[in-house]
Amino acid sequence: MLNVMLIDDHPVVRAGLRAILNAFPDIDVVLEGADGADVAKLAAPDAPHVDVVICDIQMPGTDGIAATSQLAQAGGPPVLILTTYDTQSDIVSAVEAGALGYLLKDAPEQALHDAVLATAAGKRTLAPEVAALLAERITRPEVALSGRELEILEALATGKSNKELAQRLFISEATVKTHLIHIYQKLGVDTRTAAVTVARERKLI
Repeated sequence: MLNVMLIDDHPVVRAGLRAILNAFPDIDVVLEGADGADVAKLAAPDAPHVDVVICDIQMPGTDGIAATSQLAQAGGPPVLILTTYDTQSDIVSAVEAGALGYLLKDAPEQALHDAVLATAAGKRTLAPEVAALLAERITRPEVALSGRELEILEALATGKSNKELAQRLFISEATVKTHLIHIYQKLGVDTRTAAVTVARERKLI
């Protein structure tokens, strides 16, 4: 029996996932959370053993990427990302943070079951769409942006200034400018607007 922790900020989604997973004879949902910070429940003295953490990405407070990184650094259970977000930015950030699996929420129930088992066994599991996006990144090295560069691109798309970017990412404005230069070079552009346009065309953000 594999023990699972579910982290998703939508109660209805958690209830649905719990019902699906508990219907399998070899999976038991033993912990739940509504925020990435709830991974702290795993450290409680009376916390049950957890084999896999299934986590969404976008949540109020601590997001799934930060929670995944925290678990990876602490040697916690492996993480399977289950989300509706399929941009390269989210995928790369999740994988770099230490996620072993990445599925979309429209995945078949059996695919979710198989991904939980694979993640518990230490095997990487990616949705076909996710694998295709990662393959595209590998075969198009000119747009092989780092996780930080993708973060900056996403912030650019919301109209953030260099100062706002620096404050948001806890880096200096000079570092932001350096990242922008690298982004422009990789995308073959010379303006912020063009960078966002190309990134969207290539589904980087």
